[in-house]
Amino acid sequence: MKAKLEKLLPKNRFARAVSVLAGGTAGAQLIVVAASPILTRLYTPDDFGLLAVFAGILGILGVIASLRYQLAIPLPEADEEALNVGALSFLVLTALTVVLAMITWLFGSDLVLLLNTPELGPYLWLLPVGFMFIGIYQVLQYWSLRTKSFSLIARTKMVQSTSIAGLQIIGASIGPLALLGGRVIGQVIVDVMLIRGCSGSLLAVKKGLSVKAIVSVARKYRQFPIFSSWAGLLNASGAQIPPLFFAAAFGPAAAGGYMLAQRVINMPLSVIGTAVSDAFLPSSIDAQRESRLGKQVTKLFSALASLMFPAATILFFIAPDFFQLAFGDGWRIAGEIVRWLSPMLAIQFLVNPVSRIFVTVERQDLALIFQSSLFGLRVASLLIAFAFDFSLIDAVKAFSIGSIFGYLIYMIAVCKIAKIPASAILRANCVTLGLSFLIYTICSSVYLYFNNYVWSLLLCIFVGGLILSANLWFLAKRVRSDD
Repeated sequence: MKAKLEKLLPKNRFARAVSVLAGGTAGAQLIVVAASPILTRLYTPDDFGLLAVFAGILGILGVIASLRYQLAIPLPEADEEALNVGALSFLVLTALTVVLAMITWLFGSDLVLLLNTPELGPYLWLLPVGFMFIGIYQVLQYWSLRTKSFSLIARTKMVQSTSIAGLQIIGASIGPLALLGGRVIGQVIVDVMLIRGCSGSLLAVKKGLSVKAIVSVARKYRQFPIFSSWAGLLNASGAQIPPLFFAAAFGPAAAGGYMLAQRVINMPLSVIGTAVSDAFLPSSIDAQRESRLGKQVTKLFSALASLMFPAATILFFIAPDFFQLAFGDGWRIAGEIVRWLSPMLAIQFLVNPVSRIFVTVERQDLALIFQSSLFGLRVASLLIAFAFDFSLIDAVKAFSIGSIFGYLIYMIAVCKIAKIPASAILRANCVTLGLSFLIYTICSSVYLYFNNYVWSLLLCIFVGGLILSANLWFLAKRVRSDD
């Protein structure tokens, strides 16, 4: 069976790495999506709101757990130098965990009141614990990327989703503690898996570890904490501020609706994009050395657009009815949120994976500038929503529009670095854009002439799925011919 599966994987190294990582993450998110209809019947929107705030805080802080030094682990040619980067990352993580624990102890109660979630107070002790184990995973993950252990990373994604979903379902009787604690325990489990999987390669170069070498790599890769950490923090803040804002402005239930929308749609897209991004980083380093970076970025843009643009068009029409049917009448609002986020999700899915190009060319300063612009547009859109007393859905629309402009600026910057004319990207995606417009026309006609929302939903999924599948089939043929 294993040999048969190996034959199904692409022969191209980059495509093969993406297939392994994306396969693991897709399987993991399938588990998350499958568990969601059960969880929405075990927990209230308010419970999901507490999880949204907890996950939002961890999502913002987790990206700087090691001040982004872990991103430098794949860069050195010598394993000994990479080991010292990893050791430096662990030292920074330990120090920041202690700082976060002190801040949580001193100011935690004020924070939950500010976010309109006082019920979160008894569980704040989980924040520094979750922060520490997220940081451990990040460091070991990048060591695994260096050693091309893609299958190990894919397995951890599957195990993490399974363990978190299982713990949250089994522990539903104890309320929000199971939602939050299940998330942390699931992280611990996969950390143990990575420690076991990486121990051999780490021990093989342990003699190269020294204080002097750690100080040396701290100086050599100082652009990561100086620039990349701020860029990552701004990016994560832009993504995680909405649930925090919605909780503070509209209450935990609104944040819970946004949380479900992310859980079912945005999170799967994000982790698949991360899988592509993780595979793109080492491949782009090789492409940069061989002067073929522009060609690789163009192909990746085209592949991502072929998948996401038609899918986002379908999502725009079916999301409210789908969420109502799958999760119950009380969760239709989550589908409305997804509907107005879908244009943003399409652009985000296109841009995020190739943003690692700033690491490849070691221009973290530029990444910081463009992340700042994206963050500024997102925050500005939410401030406008607050100032003009927008409804929840209107606030989501404003956030989506601001994000689209930010990602388009980011995309132009990536094209400049890779020396790709923007017109070349448009030409490469003409067919995809045309098919997306065809799906839009068909779905709008279906919803105009059919009164039964279930039949409209199923028909749009069927027709849109056929068109999307055909587009992906032609894309696969082009990839095989290029290989």
